Amino acid sequence: MKKWWLLGSIVCICFTVIGFNAPAPILTKAQLGKKLFFDPILSENQTISCASCHIPQYAFADTLAISLGVNGTPGSRNAPSVMNVKGHGPFFWDGRAASLAVQALMPIENPVEMNLPIDQAVQRLKTHKVYAPLFRSIFKQMPSAQNLGEALAAYQNTLETDASAFDLDQLSASAERGRRLFVSNKTKCFDCHNGPDFTNDDFKNIGLYDGIKLTDKGRFSITKDSQDLGKFKTPGLRNVAVTGPYMHNGMFKTLEEVVDYYNNPYQFVPKPINLDSTLLEPLQLTNQQKKDLVNFLKALTDQQYLKKAQ
Repeated sequence: MKKWWLLGSIVCICFTVIGFNAPAPILTKAQLGKKLFFDPILSENQTISCASCHIPQYAFADTLAISLGVNGTPGSRNAPSVMNVKGHGPFFWDGRAASLAVQALMPIENPVEMNLPIDQAVQRLKTHKVYAPLFRSIFKQMPSAQNLGEALAAYQNTLETDASAFDLDQLSASAERGRRLFVSNKTKCFDCHNGPDFTNDDFKNIGLYDGIKLTDKGRFSITKDSQDLGKFKTPGLRNVAVTGPYMHNGMFKTLEEVVDYYNNPYQFVPKPINLDSTLLEPLQLTNQQKKDLVNFLKALTDQQYLKKAQ
């Protein structure tokens, strides 16, 4: 009797431990999208995933100025954070994707990113022993380009943050001064970086195109409108302290450099082309004002990233 009782106890313990460590079942589009986001199956040689360039520890941005795709191939622009994108659009620095579901597919087939044609990606999923049943269960159909994009978009829509010092009314004296400066007519930062995620989802030329050293035409490459020459989408600023390097080309490593640039763009780009009128005159900020602005930007960091921001 004792031996059977002991065996029964061991069996119960084993089942308990196994059950405790078992992964949560995938029942929703977002859960499926999360699994896909971290799986290298969507890259040509199955070596990188979406998360390779959108790193969770850094608010789903990269730490490189220009991310590396399959076989170490450099991309063309800085990988922005994919957090706090719910309800926003269009997407990418040049706005070429109208929806998040469309955006999610483009890096997969981009030759300098994951370099896998979408039809091949879909075929991999159709023949995969785990993914094929998951798609049938969640979408009631086999994997397709449409539902792959929907799943990835659903996951990205869950990546929202709202627990920064700014949200919790815990600004330091310096950050509060920076906030007032941020929304003032002196800096006009809030003209573009407004709303709950500090972006107006519009495009602006801040002076990073001169046709010589800085040759990325930005939004113009999509619209072919001369007024869009050198314009790039205004990025959101939540968690900005951990998402550097900054700008579409990753040319600035720190927020201090970013503020120095806005203070006087001509010190960095002497002859910008099509510079927006709000940046024509240097701001003439004092050192204290620049420090206050940086501290306000750091106060937009969600609590989960505070150590990274320091």
